[in-house]
Amino acid sequence: MIQVLVVEDDPVAADAHQLYVGRVPGFTVAAVAHSRAEAVRALDRTPIDLLLLDLYLPDGHGLQLLRSLRAAGHAADVIAVTSARDLAVVREGVSLGVVQYVLKPFTFATLRDRLVRYAEFRAAAGEASGQDEVDRALGALRAPQPVRLPKGLSGPTLEAVTRALRASPDGVTAAAAGVELGISRITARRYLEHLVSTGRAVRSPQYGQIGRPELHYRWLAASR
Repeated sequence: MIQVLVVEDDPVAADAHQLYVGRVPGFTVAAVAHSRAEAVRALDRTPIDLLLLDLYLPDGHGLQLLRSLRAAGHAADVIAVTSARDLAVVREGVSLGVVQYVLKPFTFATLRDRLVRYAEFRAAAGEASGQDEVDRALGALRAPQPVRLPKGLSGPTLEAVTRALRASPDGVTAAAAGVELGISRITARRYLEHLVSTGRAVRSPQYGQIGRPELHYRWLAASR
């Protein structure tokens, strides 16, 4: 079993990440840490193969943690789970042993894919027979091509709808999202339904004053 340390300051997100890891065969969560200090203590107590590391921690940046771990001789691999999109941070992370980046928000399927690829990479052993075998081993870490959106949906609009939904803890209707974003109710509903179908949102009927149900969409906390 690959021993995983989940490092995430948000308790809800940490619980979700722990649940996700536990659903992937071959992986088990050995410990959960909500800060840099807790992560250091966990690594001193428990053998860890892989860190699922949030980069924004209450007592320091995740890469600061990683630099100190490398200096102390900890060789665990790292999958960064973060909202950070700065490519300079990505490059620095790679130099410190970050083998994968998973950008928030994400679904279970996204994390499962990265974990499975990491397991394939880790399983490679022995001496390579040639360049092709080396390329195959390294290729296991590469993410697949981005999934194409359904016809008629665009990436920028999906991001805008996603931001609006995440910013509304009580959820939104398609009509309200359309007004906020300057798109039609039908268009907003198509994007909201896409988020539901990919496991990032849920919908439920709510009854108005005239008794006619209206679909209400809410962001799933576990998709953060």
